[in-house]
Amino acid sequence: MSKVIVQRSENVNDNAPIHVQVNDTQMRWTIQDFEIGRPLGTGKFGRVYLAREKRTKFIVALKVLDKAEIKKSEVEHQIKREIEIQAHLKHPNVLRLYGYFYDKTRVYLILEYASGGELFRSLREKHHFDNTTAAKYIYQMCNAIIYLHSKHVIHRDIKPENILIGSNGDLKIADFGWSVHAPFSRRTTLCGTLDYLPPEMISGEEHDASVDIWSLGVLLYEFLVGAPPFECADQETTCERIKEAKFDFPDSIDEDARDLISSFLQRDPSKRITLESAIEHPWIKKNMQESV
Repeated sequence: MSKVIVQRSENVNDNAPIHVQVNDTQMRWTIQDFEIGRPLGTGKFGRVYLAREKRTKFIVALKVLDKAEIKKSEVEHQIKREIEIQAHLKHPNVLRLYGYFYDKTRVYLILEYASGGELFRSLREKHHFDNTTAAKYIYQMCNAIIYLHSKHVIHRDIKPENILIGSNGDLKIADFGWSVHAPFSRRTTLCGTLDYLPPEMISGEEHDASVDIWSLGVLLYEFLVGAPPFECADQETTCERIKEAKFDFPDSIDEDARDLISSFLQRDPSKRITLESAIEHPWIKKNMQESV
């Protein structure tokens, strides 16, 4: 197997994209190529660690997955898909996957290190974001998803837990386990997180890239309110509210924000606002200007 050569960026103070090339004459990566630091997070299939590549001293996040757990949960295809999709993506608001390797018991993903941590944690600490922060974040998410869709990638699991914050405060979409590369097909798989699923997926209908647009509406609502719009005590009621696209705004949400959220959260996928129109929406433009 070819080894990916990671060349350190000239700017050692940030995690600027590194240059990657393949050298067929060298062996693949091993865990001995890295100094392992503190844990960054824990998941069902393993942990993510802060790590440093010994030769270049480049800081990365090393995602360590347990093969036995992956096989037991029958998600081999999902892991392969995550690697195949993320390895080909390069956008400032999409977490980079620089490479991967494996041994007898584990799979290792070499990921961009996002020093700001999970967006979910930041949102819980602040309870909700102000308009300027929320607008900046939604603007970045729109641009990232425009890029993903241009590559025929549907994420299908946009939520605060799957978004990281980089060292400069910009968002990074991560976790492509539920993503699909679907240039032509419409899909019927139920996946993602209940609060963020659109009506067509709850109902088991065919769906396309517009599911990500719906998720942005839920995301923006949660940014401003501190909770998803359809959240209820039981799943059945939540599902019914999603199917009907039934939600209320607190008085604190202004008219322009309500208009944008409602434009995202259209029951009919064909009536949802386009991402290109969303970044030109008056609420986005007004609050982006205030953040400059």
